[in-house]
Amino acid sequence: MSTESMTDKGEVAASASPVGLTHKQILTILAGLMAGMLLAALDQTIVATSIRTIADDLGDLSGQAWATTAYLITSTITTPLYGKLSDLYGRRPLFITAITIFIAGSIASGFATSMNELAAFRGIQGLGAGGLFSLALAILADIVPPRERARYQGMFLAVFGTSSVLGPVIGGFFAGASTIFGLDGWRWVFLINVPIGIVALAVVFKVLHIPHTRRDHRIDWWGAVALVVGMVPLLLVAEQGNKWGWGSGRTLGFIALGVVGLASFVFVEFKMKDDALIPMRLFKNGPFSLGLIINVLIGLAMFGALACLPLYLQLVKGASPTASGLLLLPMMLGLMGGAMGSGIYTSKTGKYKIFPIAGATILVVAFMLLLTVTVDTPYVLLDVYFLMIGLGLGLNMQTMMLAVQNVVKARDIGVATSSATFFRQVGGTLGTAIFLSILFNSLPNNIGSKLTTAAQTPEFQGAMQSSGMTPTDLAGFGEKITSDSSFLNKLDPIIARPIKEGFVASTHSVYILAAIVMVVGLILAFRLKEVPLREKSALQEIQEEDAAAAAAEAAGNVGNAGEAVAAADATTESSGAAPTTLTKKPDRH
Repeated sequence: MSTESMTDKGEVAASASPVGLTHKQILTILAGLMAGMLLAALDQTIVATSIRTIADDLGDLSGQAWATTAYLITSTITTPLYGKLSDLYGRRPLFITAITIFIAGSIASGFATSMNELAAFRGIQGLGAGGLFSLALAILADIVPPRERARYQGMFLAVFGTSSVLGPVIGGFFAGASTIFGLDGWRWVFLINVPIGIVALAVVFKVLHIPHTRRDHRIDWWGAVALVVGMVPLLLVAEQGNKWGWGSGRTLGFIALGVVGLASFVFVEFKMKDDALIPMRLFKNGPFSLGLIINVLIGLAMFGALACLPLYLQLVKGASPTASGLLLLPMMLGLMGGAMGSGIYTSKTGKYKIFPIAGATILVVAFMLLLTVTVDTPYVLLDVYFLMIGLGLGLNMQTMMLAVQNVVKARDIGVATSSATFFRQVGGTLGTAIFLSILFNSLPNNIGSKLTTAAQTPEFQGAMQSSGMTPTDLAGFGEKITSDSSFLNKLDPIIARPIKEGFVASTHSVYILAAIVMVVGLILAFRLKEVPLREKSALQEIQEEDAAAAAAEAAGNVGNAGEAVAAADATTESSGAAPTTLTKKPDRH
């Protein structure tokens, strides 16, 4: 087996990697993986700026939320399923399946004739999207050792950051076009995925040929069912709770059903042991459990607080959805810079604990600085704050994924990767729901208070008279902005200003909570144990284990085979992962 030579500076030579791949071949595989990730990353942002146009065209504005909710639920639920199944059957067939399902869902969505159809087809898209992020990261872990992996993961985050900027721009362009090639412009929001997906499939079919050892197993169907029963109601509450009412019978009933489902899931996972979707033994590993908790907190702060920034730019600064995406470019630059910079440093030194500590600290400071934001805050200052948020996230996201992958057995890489992705997605969903609920629930009072104060000034009273408005008209603005903010563009700037000030005051509550969340994350980051990064890829470790077991068994000494496997797995054991157990001779294919 050839090995990848390393210079003192951590540079990758052109020789073959531990799994027989040259650096050039690894980059080619990464191209296919990034194309797959681009599908899911782009779809999360491209729809946001076009959904209202889509809903208007399909004649069901009230149903637009379900198109987003369906995608969110299926993509979240299937993430751990892909991770476990890929550990059992191999990454390549599952990744191809995920891309194929996503393309099929995209084609169907592009030809939807109603919002109900679109929601159903978006759910199909989500079934594929659940595997695109986690499997790409797991495949990278298979072929690249942890110490080198950080550099390559930075490329993945670059895809994520780029799509966050391009998505709103492309979505706005398609939504604004009446027709493109004879089809409604908005339909290309989904159909654009088809050529990207075909390219991804072509690359994966051609270059993604990595060995896999199939194991005897039971499929955890009951665990999958329990996970669905537990997560679907809770995700529905997270998305729709503000509309249903947090104390309503429907909300409380769904929460109760979700709790029962999750309790059943944990019970089933204990019974299934190593065959579980998420083996409970992994949670005995301190760094693994702590890493997942930090991932939840990152998701809470990231998706929750970031949901407010585009709203601020659009409602307060008057930017269009497309322009707001471009205005957030400094944040994406910070995210990519933080990810790539930390990856290079980790590759050279093997050190990584400093980055979640530094990232959490920067995020706490950034959220506190956002408390100084007003209606008149200049864009230059906003750019600095956005850059800091991106930098903090970039230092955290890939580092925590690496930390989780580094402390589990090579055979559990898929489960570990999908678990980290799953927990971050759940945190993001909860964060968005919680923070936006805080924002919109406080809006009426804050806007009412600002309007009452402004109404005492001669300038405001003069603007009221010129506009022919009465105090009764003002009373409804606090509620109206939560459903339709377009009236702000038609108001006299003097009358609109206190409404914008009320919105800014409500965002401050969100930033305070986000800062508190990241303070907790910072405390946990200090407690995170920095386990030395392994020098071998997951596939190399598995191949060495299998070779040792086969050699010992061929010699007719099963006891020595077990000792050989234990010795081959010594690096993993020392890092906190559970030891490998020898069952029977692996069936290679």
